[in-house]
Amino acid sequence: MNLPEQPPTFRPPTPAERPWWWRLEDAEGNEVSVEGELADQRFTSQADAESWVGEAFADLADEGVDAVVLFELERRVYGPMSLHP
Repeated sequence: MNLPEQPPTFRPPTPAERPWWWRLEDAEGNEVSVEGELADQRFTSQADAESWVGEAFADLADEGVDAVVLFELERRVYGPMSLHP
């Protein structure tokens, strides 16, 4: 017996539901992994993604992130964008 798919409130959102995400990079352009609330953030819109990085950039820098690259699913939108002045 096949059960219907769980509603979004009971499962993690799919990439199609939240296609926007940031690749976090160090000074050499290597991907950086972060823990906790900063990890694996995905967004429903470009504006939401940009607002989040604007609020989290200092915490990201503290975790060793030097730059970010914005993606929509697998399409690179822009970046790398430095987190430093």
